[in-house]
Amino acid sequence: MIQLTRLNSTRLAVNADLIQYVEEAPDTIITLVNGEKLVVRETAAQVIELVLAFRRSVGDSSVSLNSHLGRPSPAHNHGESDALISEDQRHG
Repeated sequence: MIQLTRLNSTRLAVNADLIQYVEEAPDTIITLVNGEKLVVRETAAQVIELVLAFRRSVGDSSVSLNSHLGRPSPAHNHGESDALISEDQRHG
């Protein structure tokens, strides 16, 4: 769960796993997977950082800001994917 602030300054906790996307138009609007929309004071970048911090805190080591911004992760190396392809080719 991440803690956010509604426009009227009330705090709410949101299940980070239910966030479908975040947009700024100009207020920050969070759309959940069920279609519900939340308008919050935090910027989209702040919401993303809160989600990433939450995922890190629960031990999700695969989380990187780069992956959420459409950039290749520096931790990803082509040797790993090559090894997976080689493993698949051996069994298939």
